[in-house]
Amino acid sequence: MQLGMIGLGRMGGNIVRRLLRDGHSAVVFDRDPKAVAALVEAGAVGADSLEDLVAKLEAPRAAWVMLPAGRATEEAVTTLGGLMQRDDCIIDGGNSFYQDDVRRARDLDAKGVHYVDVGTSGGVWGLDRGYCMMIGGHDAVVRRLDPIFATLAPGIGSIPRTPGRADCDPRAEQGYIHAGPSGAGHYVKMIHNGIEYGLMQAYAEGFDILRHANAEGVPEERRFDLHLGDIAEVWRRGSVVSSWLLDLTATALASDEALDGFSGYVEDSGEGRWTINAAIEQSVPATVLSNALYRRFRSREDASYADKLLSAMRKGFGGHMEGAPPPPKP
Repeated sequence: MQLGMIGLGRMGGNIVRRLLRDGHSAVVFDRDPKAVAALVEAGAVGADSLEDLVAKLEAPRAAWVMLPAGRATEEAVTTLGGLMQRDDCIIDGGNSFYQDDVRRARDLDAKGVHYVDVGTSGGVWGLDRGYCMMIGGHDAVVRRLDPIFATLAPGIGSIPRTPGRADCDPRAEQGYIHAGPSGAGHYVKMIHNGIEYGLMQAYAEGFDILRHANAEGVPEERRFDLHLGDIAEVWRRGSVVSSWLLDLTATALASDEALDGFSGYVEDSGEGRWTINAAIEQSVPATVLSNALYRRFRSREDASYADKLLSAMRKGFGGHMEGAPPPPKP
């Protein structure tokens, strides 16, 4: 298939590369001409504006927006909506708020333009590992785009098949699902990221306790000088707490166990807050996820070892760099 890609950052560029590698074609645009040139060298067709990108796509067109949630995505979707024709499709693969998806889909549907939201997980490793995708939109449109999603998904790989799924949607075990109508994809991804906050916080606090096992306040006979890198490594192998986040933790600790390369200033990208808002709206208790979000707020005051480990994991899975600490209060 042919796909237009707007935004060639950490994930957008690698999505295009993975598609090209599997025989798809792509028209690409980014405000940075160097990013466009790099993809053209890899086999994509470059565009110097959204108008140029739409003109180079064949009907029915499909254009994927991979930009930061908020104003950048809103402006791109609005502009594309004015340029595209009936039966064309706009895909938002960023981390947009699901209620914005519902509104955009309604507005575009009045023009005959389709809107698909794709919650995309895979970070900077997606080119090789593939992307887990949670998709919202009309069923017929999602099925039309299936060759794109099938290429981007990781596939079943070496993960054992879950018993009892013989009559279930086979796409789930390939690494992507059609979650429901527009907005459902980003809603599922929002909760995914809220859970991610909680998992990361649990690892960070646990390793912080291990690190202080030899603290002065502990009776001398109960002090332990533990090697955190070895603990992370052994937990990766056969432990019930093994996960990709633990893999990233082990990698970070192997290169810098003291985590001196991190300040511990931990950003939150929005989905954690939206998850808590959804829990409040539904009267669902979410104590772990709430606390994980508040811990990120606290990290911007005084950095602990746990905060540094959170920063290390965020850099590991998504290439997220630490935010700048605010200036000291007068």
